[in-house]
Amino acid sequence: MYEGQLGRIGEITDAVVNLLGLTITPGTPICIGSSNIEHMQSRHPKEFARYGGYIHDIVKSPDYVGINPGDGSIEYVKDFTIGDEYVKVAVRVSCGGTYYARSLYVLNRTRVDNFIANGTLKQLTDGQA
Repeated sequence: MYEGQLGRIGEITDAVVNLLGLTITPGTPICIGSSNIEHMQSRHPKEFARYGGYIHDIVKSPDYVGINPGDGSIEYVKDFTIGDEYVKVAVRVSCGGTYYARSLYVLNRTRVDNFIANGTLKQLTDGQA
């Protein structure tokens, strides 16, 4: 269950903007609303039950970031050593121009390794996020 606050959960940092070559102003807020939570719970209930409480941490301190070529979302990926799983939070811009955390799910380790190898996911160094 998500126990964080609704509203602003983070921001798009200068490091992410530079690493991904984005045209977004650094400091742009990343938000989450009740409809986002409902979507995550309904689409990936097991992953949400396990990692929903970490959404803020994933956005604030990802290990990898990337751009989804299909929908243009910014992907924040965290490697959870406890569960040995990569967890992704996808952030998309709304029609009104607000960036929202829209989905959360576990990624296949082999797939992540391939994304890293081909440059789709880029590693953030400690303190860079």
